[in-house]
Order: sequence, then C-alpha cells, then structure tokens
Amino acid sequence: MHTFEIKDQFLLDGKPFTILSGSIHYFRVHPSDWHHSLYNLKAMGFNTVETYVPWNLHEPRPGEFDFEGICDLARFLDEAAELGLWIIVRPSPFICAEWEWGGLPAWLLADRSLRPRSRDPKFLARVAAYYDALMPILVERQVTRGGNVLMMQVENEYGSYCEDKGYLRSIRDLMLDRGVDVPLCTSDGPWRGCLRAGTLIDDDVFVTGNFGSRAGENFANLKAFHEEHGKDWPLMCMEFWDGWFNRWGENVITRDAQDLADSVRELLELGGSINLYMFHGGTNFGFMNGCSARHTHDLHQVTSYDYDAPLNEEGNPTEKWYKLRDVVRDLFPDNWTADPLIKSAVNVPAEKIELSGRAGLFENLGRLDPEPVRSLYPQTMEDMGQSYGYVLYRTQIERDTTEPERIRVVDGRDRAQVYVNGELVATQYQEHIGEDIRYALPAEKNQLDVLVENMGRVNYGHKFLADTQRKGIRTGVCADLHFILGWEAYRLPLEDVSEIDYTAGWVEGTPSFSRFEFSLDEPADTYIDTTGFGKGVAFVNGVNVGRYWEIGPIATLYVPHGITRAGVNELVLFETEGHVSDAISLRSTPLINHLEKEGVE
Repeated sequence: MHTFEIKDQFLLDGKPFTILSGSIHYFRVHPSDWHHSLYNLKAMGFNTVETYVPWNLHEPRPGEFDFEGICDLARFLDEAAELGLWIIVRPSPFICAEWEWGGLPAWLLADRSLRPRSRDPKFLARVAAYYDALMPILVERQVTRGGNVLMMQVENEYGSYCEDKGYLRSIRDLMLDRGVDVPLCTSDGPWRGCLRAGTLIDDDVFVTGNFGSRAGENFANLKAFHEEHGKDWPLMCMEFWDGWFNRWGENVITRDAQDLADSVRELLELGGSINLYMFHGGTNFGFMNGCSARHTHDLHQVTSYDYDAPLNEEGNPTEKWYKLRDVVRDLFPDNWTADPLIKSAVNVPAEKIELSGRAGLFENLGRLDPEPVRSLYPQTMEDMGQSYGYVLYRTQIERDTTEPERIRVVDGRDRAQVYVNGELVATQYQEHIGEDIRYALPAEKNQLDVLVENMGRVNYGHKFLADTQRKGIRTGVCADLHFILGWEAYRLPLEDVSEIDYTAGWVEGTPSFSRFEFSLDEPADTYIDTTGFGKGVAFVNGVNVGRYWEIGPIATLYVPHGITRAGVNELVLFETEGHVSDAISLRSTPLINHLEKEGVE
C-alpha cells in the first residue's frame, strides 16, 4: 500500500516526489499499442501517465455503457501499473481535448431544457448515472486502495468557460460520494481571472495551470494565487503543450525540439512537476475530431492528433523524445531510462490493391436506413436519435416557374450538398448555408435531396452551447419564399458499412462507397493515401479510421496494426464529393501537403 499527499510538495510514501507525467489518451491509441506507448513513456524516464476519460465514448446512448476494446479503461490503467507507472485520471464530464463536443455525449442536445456543464439538476443527474458506471473502475485502482491512481480532476479549464462554484462542488461531491479519496485537482490558464473562476481552492481542491512556455512567469502567477488563499502548495503544469493540433486547410504546426527541451528543463529546475500534453497524441478515429470556435467560420480539426508530440501518431519516438530523455538523465540521474520501442509500417503499392466494387449512396439508402424518419419539417440529427455522421434529407418539389427557382437551406450545420433529381446543384459550408441557390427545375415534379455532414462539434469556447452544435437542418428548406413540407430523413451514422450492395449501381459525380482489397503477410501499421479522392471517411475491416479531405494538410489516414489482419483486408471509402479513383495505395509514412496559406487563425 502506498500513500500520496499534497503538502508544500508532493509526498509519495512520505518522501518528496516530482511528477514527471505524459498524456496518453487510451481512446486515441489502439489497445494493441497501449504497451508500446506506455513503455516508451517509462523509458524516457517519466514516472506517471495522464489520461482524460471521454463520456461520449463510454455512454454512446443514454444508459448504454461501453468499457470494452478501445474503451477498456481498466485494462489501460492495469497495463500502466504493470510497467510501474503512476496515473493521473481526468474523468470530468467535459474534457476539451480537441474531441467531439469536449467529450460530452451529443444525445444531451435533444433536451433543450437541459443546460450542460452547469448545476442544472437534469445535467447532474446524467453525470451521476455515468459516474455510477465509471467510478468503480477508478476507485478500486486508487493509490489508497493499493492501486496506482494518484490524483483525479474535478473539471477541466472551467475558468475559461464559467465561474459556477455550485456546479464544481456538485461534480466534486458526485466523485466523493462514489468513493474517490485521492487528492482532487483542477487545471486552468495560469492567470488570476481564470484561476478565480475555475478552481475550488478554498475547498482544498489542488490547483494546477496549463501552459507551454515561460514557466517562471506562469509559476509565479500560480504561486501568487496559491498564497492569496493561504496555500503553500507545490507547482504543477497539468498541460505543458509540447506541440499543437491541426485543422483542415491550414499548414501543420510544429515546435522546435530543442526549444521544447529547454522549456521543460526550465520548469523542472524551478522545482515544478509536469504533465506533457501530449506525450502520444494518436488519432481521432471515427467522427471524434473536435472543432475550434470562431465568430463566423468555425475551424474543424483533422483526423490525425499527432500533435508534434514526443511520440508520433504511430507511437514511435521523435527528436523530442530523445532530447527530453537527455533532460531527465541530467536532472534525475536515478530515474530508469532505456531505448525506445520502435515499430515499422508497410507500403502496399496501388498495383497490389484491387478495386472490388463501387456503389452509390442514393442506391443504398434503404439498406443503410430501412426506416427513414418521416416528418413535416426536417428534424435535427439529435432529435432523430443520431449523434454523428451524415443525414440525407429527401422531399419532392414542384416546378412553379421556367426561370431558375430560389432554394434555401435555412439554419443548418455543418456542410450541405443539395441535389435535384440526383444532380449536385450546390455545396454550402457553415455560414454560406442559407444563401440563395438558383436552379431551373427540370421537371414538373422533382426529387430534392440535401446531404448534411456533422463535421465535429465545438470542444472549447463561447460556442459550446450554441444552437450550431445541433447538427443537420434545424429550421427547414425554402423554395421561393415558402418552407417545403413532407420529408424523409435517412440517418447515416455509418456504424456498419457491411450491408452495402455493390451491385446496386452508381452515377458518376454522386456520393459513393469504393471497396478495395489488399493482402498482408501479418498485421501491420500503414497509412492510407487518399490522393484522388475528395472528402469522406475510410473504413478498414469495418472500423472507421477517420475523415479525409483533399484540402489537407494531411493526405493520409493512419491505420494501426491492431485493425489489420494477416490475409485479405477490406478498405472502404465513403466519398461525398464524387471524386474517386480506381487506384489507391498504402504508405509507410504520412503524407503532408504544405499549403500556400500561412499562419494560424
């Protein structure tokens, strides 16, 4: 049995302890690679791993909990324990993390009377039910029960969102009532306004800061806030940003390795503890990428969460890993270090990959959603019980004039493609949705289809509760000046693409599924080169490995060896733009397209 205390310094078994931690999100790394990543953290000389816990993955539908496969949190914690790593767990309802809606389940949005991330009793009841399922996994692994969990977080960067102490205390109490007895913490920007709003310092909840440089200045601010409230606590950066995330249409963001090493050294020489964010970033598999809020055009994040971290997306060491190990060896010579584990990925050229079928979306709607939702007006994705993916809205429209008709999609998110009788007439994205679409209807009766994509909900900032987080068509579609009635909505979460009929046909230029087959001698990492395709998502052996988009900056999708198999493998690309190729290849390294656009918004 061990003890962990927070006095004027961290005490592990009564002895001073510097937390050297790195973030590894188990839900962004295939379980077959958890050991690889955790070992490389230990081999760099670090002693602790930190992870968020994403509510939306663990409770995908109300009352349905998932703790298996990539959601097997218990297994991840136990693998860390086997390697002798301590753990910091951040199971707050909101995680940010550039993750879809900050980790909150989208089904909460169906109840417009519920206010997420607040003291609203309806929200707290939902959190309580979730914690009933989650906390037993964590509680039995606390250091106080003979496990390796040192500390847990109450809320995440709440001072950048609100100042509701009643809410923070409610979340804390939900944790305490379920047996959490290790020290609790919060993490916020290290300036007084953020710290004042987001902490429970007067309730003895430990306060940490998030930053990526200027440790002296930021620790001074943190220490001043501690002292203002009569605390003589150790200093810790809960998120020391060693890189950054990337968004569609922007250049990849990197940080110089020596600059990072020097900045980490500065922090440690000040006597601080650290959690590197990220140590291994991994991948936003499926539809789980988040979105950066902006006043007009929100910026959706890419599938790769490489983060320019010490381990790359695949989990192999970068230059940063070696430089940080040098810092640890210098400042903590008694810490165990070793050479890292390194994997290799495979190339499969296009001539060894066979196109085995292509089928249209329109031709497969009945197989993907045999019972479409019928309503007078289009309904939002959430109101139809769907959280992620696409919706195809369909109705009939009469021709009233021989002149171009005025069509408008009113109040929709995030991206809409409008078809008349199967022909694409407009694509609108975010703030352009609602602009006039002028089109001469070719027949007296016409089929109007609107394919809407949820590209990822905001994970941070002032738009977190905005109505734009409800996806699909929220108001309706107008012809001339009137709303059109009588809709069918085909829900397309694409949780299962095994029922696609590849004999059903396809019309060039319309959304489609392309099915390829490739063979491997043994399971292996690889990268799908999506060059030649426009926009969509890819599935390997039925697993959604994420979104691609020709605007870049990353033109590949990482596939971990745990998803592949020896023998024949299936690759399916769902393409929304109609841009397809009969050839595709797999690479051993990612492909980055450097864009002309400079800077980051």
